[in-house]
Amino acid sequence: MIICKKVAYALFILLLVVSTAEAQEESWYEYARLFTYSPRYFGPNAFPLPELRSGRLSNYYEVEVRGEYHFFKGDQTKDLYGRLFIPVAESRAGLEVSFIFYEYYNMTPETVAERHAAGQSWNEGARGDVIVSSFYKLFKDNKWADILCEATLKTASGNRLADARHTDAASYWFDFNIGRFLMKNTDASSFIRIQGLAGFYCWMTNDIVHRQNDAFLYAAGLSLGYKNLTVQADIVGFKGYLNNGDRPLILRSMLNFTCKKNRLSLRYKQGVHDFLYDTWSLAYIRCF
Repeated sequence: MIICKKVAYALFILLLVVSTAEAQEESWYEYARLFTYSPRYFGPNAFPLPELRSGRLSNYYEVEVRGEYHFFKGDQTKDLYGRLFIPVAESRAGLEVSFIFYEYYNMTPETVAERHAAGQSWNEGARGDVIVSSFYKLFKDNKWADILCEATLKTASGNRLADARHTDAASYWFDFNIGRFLMKNTDASSFIRIQGLAGFYCWMTNDIVHRQNDAFLYAAGLSLGYKNLTVQADIVGFKGYLNNGDRPLILRSMLNFTCKKNRLSLRYKQGVHDFLYDTWSLAYIRCF
């Protein structure tokens, strides 16, 4: 009789746990249905934008580690970013893999409510998406322009969808990257260069009617170099067709200092439209 009571009590506890888990899961799904899959309503790393490469590829293997601080009045985010670039076929092509190792965030209750997030922060931090990019040089002409083709896949490896940090859905983009010297000296140690890109950006959503959002991707910028210093400024964004916060526009500036095969990079990024964050970052890049 005692054993039967113990078994019955254990079954009751198990049933209670399962019922609670199912209720929490159902509650979580209710939150997820309310998400808006656009840069306006997600964390700063959910919708990455491509770099302006001026139509050129590095001749070296590159390993980068970058610390970033994203901020606006409703969210303070810090993250650690890593990148590996591999030149292929004598730098006519290249492969790049990047990843957010760790993202710590702290949102205000107002931001949590606006994004329908489950909570303000997560003690263990969020893990970002793995991004794989491939590049191929289409055209190289020092007198006219360099043209580079890029194809990128962002995987669904990031976590904390519950807090609207990463989308837990794949996205991809294709673009043509172009650059041209406006002025340079004989060895190109001093130069002024204009650059831009245009392409297509696509990501999966939670909308039953619109299962994916398609966007026109664009960027334009100017870079100046003098010996070991390079300064670059550009504007980048994409324009989705749903107009639900899916039209981010960002101003970016970067200062690079190169010493042999080492490079330090200081960056500032300002959100202009549908991207709420301003970002400071400092990176170390080692070339091999």
